[in-house]
Amino acid sequence: MAPSIPTEPASKRNGANVNDHEVVPIGPSPGLSSNPPRYISEQTLQQMLKSIAYDEAREDAYRLKGVQLIDSVRQSISLPVKTFDTAATYYHRFRIRFPSAEYNYEDVALASLFVACKVEDTIKKSKDVLCAAHNIRQPHDQRTPDDKMFDGPSKFTVGLERHILETIGFDFQAQYPQKLLIKLLRKMFPKGEKGDSPDVKRFISDAYDMSIDLYKTFAPLKQPSFPLVMAILELTVMLTGTGADQISQFYSVRYPVRKGCILEVMLDLMDLYTQFSKSTKVGSRYDLNKLMDVKIDINKMLSGNRYHRHFAWCDKCVQDSSDALSATPGSAISPATNSSLPGNNIVKRNNKSSEGTLRFVFDHDDVRFERETVAEYFDDVYEEIEEEVEERIPDEPRHSSRSAHHSHSSHRNHTDHGWSPYSRSRHGGHNSDRHKGRKSHGYY
Repeated sequence: MAPSIPTEPASKRNGANVNDHEVVPIGPSPGLSSNPPRYISEQTLQQMLKSIAYDEAREDAYRLKGVQLIDSVRQSISLPVKTFDTAATYYHRFRIRFPSAEYNYEDVALASLFVACKVEDTIKKSKDVLCAAHNIRQPHDQRTPDDKMFDGPSKFTVGLERHILETIGFDFQAQYPQKLLIKLLRKMFPKGEKGDSPDVKRFISDAYDMSIDLYKTFAPLKQPSFPLVMAILELTVMLTGTGADQISQFYSVRYPVRKGCILEVMLDLMDLYTQFSKSTKVGSRYDLNKLMDVKIDINKMLSGNRYHRHFAWCDKCVQDSSDALSATPGSAISPATNSSLPGNNIVKRNNKSSEGTLRFVFDHDDVRFERETVAEYFDDVYEEIEEEVEERIPDEPRHSSRSAHHSHSSHRNHTDHGWSPYSRSRHGGHNSDRHKGRKSHGYY
């Protein structure tokens, strides 16, 4: 059983009178508590990306390729979609914290899928994940999981797993929008009421594939499941032109949701479809002009309701900071970069030294109560004291008239560094003074 934290200082509990000169002993530090956030706003997300020198053009490509690799591997080894959701969430959380110069995106994607398999109880060995990824990348060179070439990368993946757990703060909660999406689709199109028509089948197919494309954006990190699902349904209605009457039933008191959150997710998806349509499932099915028209309509809805592009955006909190660029796209010790590199079984990071043990707490109220309770034991209290001190002025040194005359003469004879003294005789010498030998000082 963990020891309880005292609610008052030791001097008060023991009833002792502490003198001014007595040093009160301080116990060990309770450590550092970390409370991982469940959702991240767009503004906080941009600040995190700037802190790691995020290059938008390159990192967007790595983000899409990493999520696509997770989806391809999970289909290859027959993993459910909930494992894909969890792996993609861990992948995004890791990459917004660490720059791409430290790890290769393929290593992070495979390690995230390996951790997600444990979390979702769909356990697969690290060699199974690595072997499936190898067979996808190199179909002409098929291998089995027990091949020795996966020994080194397997150890690297296990080492990378520890950093992923620290990144997510050991908070394994994840959201599965596909589960809620199926329930709402069944409510919109019951069986027997045009539920088997081609338009409905196309609507369901687009909506489900859109839930997969959703994880190629940062929307799952910003919003809960219901706004995500409503954004998928609204966008599918605008693209297919089906189900406009059925979707209105979800905007009621029973389903509380803010329209600004839904529009933000819809615009995130439309940015993905208009910029990277070939890397998505739904974007490649529609013409670019159709996608642009839908995006314009969403922007009109946004401006008509006076919503901001990003929900809960604060203009005063925006900091003017220059965009920095990351150094290199890959890691030298990455098995995806060089699988035959020796010594790649150890993952090292330069952790900042901190006092105490880092603990991960999931309840915000518990963290706040603990900090307030412990704060009084570790606060440094200073008292200002003013004290008057008499300072003696030193006496000036006294010199005799003779020494003063000597110093004055020395100063006059030796400190003139300007023009040389005028010669007393035009012929030179001291014996030809024109005033020497005169009997009077008058005129003659």
